[in-house]
Amino acid sequence: MKSRYLTPSKPRFFAHRGASGAFPENTLPAFLAATAAGIPYLELDVWATSDGQVVTHHDETLQRLCGDPRRLSALTLDQLQNLDAGHTFTLDEGRSFPFRAQGVKVPTLLEVFAACPNSRFNIEIKDPNPAAVDQTVNAIHTAGRAADVLLAAEEHLTMERIRLLCGEIPTSLSFNEAAAFFSWLEQGCRDTYRPPGVALQIPEFYGSRRLIMAESIAAAHAVGLEVHVWTVNQASDFRRFLALGVDGVMSDYPELFSHC
Repeated sequence: MKSRYLTPSKPRFFAHRGASGAFPENTLPAFLAATAAGIPYLELDVWATSDGQVVTHHDETLQRLCGDPRRLSALTLDQLQNLDAGHTFTLDEGRSFPFRAQGVKVPTLLEVFAACPNSRFNIEIKDPNPAAVDQTVNAIHTAGRAADVLLAAEEHLTMERIRLLCGEIPTSLSFNEAAAFFSWLEQGCRDTYRPPGVALQIPEFYGSRRLIMAESIAAAHAVGLEVHVWTVNQASDFRRFLALGVDGVMSDYPELFSHC
């Protein structure tokens, strides 16, 4: 299997949780809106249900998206898909809810793959259960999409398990690995550094510390890492980051990429 994830020309444009500025995040309407806008990369998050089905959702609980306080991993897929994933989405600070009771569900990863046959996928495994990693990798192979995927995880133990199972599927850096990269940078890049993944996916700032700057981008490129910055929702910031040399930009409003 030869990965196609990094074959398109740069810069890489990612729809963050789909077109999540205008549609309920991590749902089929959000992903389909992004593909309709010509965005090649879909960024999404996954958890596993109690019966082992991998679904696209960001939070541990369903409160923010569905208005239900239960943990996603405590529900079966049937229970989950009885919920309304458009319940809380609003564009006017709660005066209206355009997707409520419109049939929007938390989709399975397999449903997203089927709905977006030409997309590439940046999949962050949020579920800390090791079985969820196994189930995600299995779903990717079941769909025949291993060549179109990069796997990400903030938690280092999750990333270690991903790399045990993922074979040739590329990965980004975990939080600990990104910290190790910046420690190496701060020490003047004196020692040999071999990145454990292919992409450094980071915000511009972590607290008061600036991460996206010419020095960090140059150091990443010198060791073969791409730099993808999230979450960027102003066209002026797109242009600024592209001028600095970042390789990819993630946005809730991917339609803004057409202005860059």
